[in-house]
Amino acid sequence: MIRASGLWLGESGDDIRDILRTGREINATDIHILAGSPVYVRVDGTLRPYSDDHLSASMSKHLSYALLSEKQIATFEERRDLDFMSTDDDLHRYRINVSYNNGTVGAVIRLLPNTPLSLESIKLPPAVEEMTHARKGLVLITGSTSQGKTTTMASMIDAINHHSCKHVVTIEDPIEYLHVNDRSIIRQREVGRDTETFNSGLRAALRQDPDVILIGEMRDFETVMIALRAAETGTLVLSTLHILSLDKIMDRLISYAPPGSENLLRTMISSSLRGVVHQELLSTLDGGKRVAAEILLPNQAVRNVLRNGTDYQLRNIISMGSNAGMQTMQFALESLYVEGAISEAMRDDVVKSYTTHHGTAAE
Repeated sequence: MIRASGLWLGESGDDIRDILRTGREINATDIHILAGSPVYVRVDGTLRPYSDDHLSASMSKHLSYALLSEKQIATFEERRDLDFMSTDDDLHRYRINVSYNNGTVGAVIRLLPNTPLSLESIKLPPAVEEMTHARKGLVLITGSTSQGKTTTMASMIDAINHHSCKHVVTIEDPIEYLHVNDRSIIRQREVGRDTETFNSGLRAALRQDPDVILIGEMRDFETVMIALRAAETGTLVLSTLHILSLDKIMDRLISYAPPGSENLLRTMISSSLRGVVHQELLSTLDGGKRVAAEILLPNQAVRNVLRNGTDYQLRNIISMGSNAGMQTMQFALESLYVEGAISEAMRDDVVKSYTTHHGTAAE
């Protein structure tokens, strides 16, 4: 037995549930279980040791298997990797990845919020709420991993749910936020459980009389093209894209495309884009989190840049488009600093990162 933060970890399935319960109490986002290491929790973006001692291989396996059914254990031992969702007795939800690591079993558990946050509570610029009133087109939430993109997208769906009578279809992997119908009807479909793939779910959604389609992530060319056709023909499409800089949107999308498709893709994006929200999730001085958001809205100059391949000009257009609701990352960071939400060091570090990685600060 080992002692972890006052809990004696024995041989019952309650051990992992105690860890999960404590994780929620300390506002952890992730729990890491790995042989030869303490249990770690991620709090405020930082990994912190939770257990006093290192896990043995058998204890790591025991904790990792505690939330799996016999069928899931058999599937994992055949495939060597397993992703699944789990719900506890209090209806808290978890996204769990179990894997072999140097011959031993470990897991990473994401603690998911039960309900979406309102757009007001996450304090994004007014342009984001305005995007939720669009009848058609493509809205992209961009950023690197773990920057709150899914949270923002769920908040936008929540806003639509409360202000419009719409039919919303979501295709997610996994479903992280549960929506309860208000003014809208929301069908949430999970890849692997409710539909085979993003592509199959998206094709089916087009036959379900949608007003709004949410796609958890743009992962391949077929998904991108189906989404763009839906956006062009009268549906509002929301999705995320993993990029480090807003001006890398087309580079990422084109990387999915077969040779000879670049011009078609640029034309379709330039005509259907409704807006881009590029995010940096920052730790605040009060121990919370805030999003610094760069906003791109498609005026004629933006559409020309996207169509013609002069993407490096996007940042200059954003810096001159504040009257139209656009916002640079530097403006967002300065606003958070003046508000007292983030430190001067945090502001300067992110600005420096943009200068280093993107060639210019977001002026």
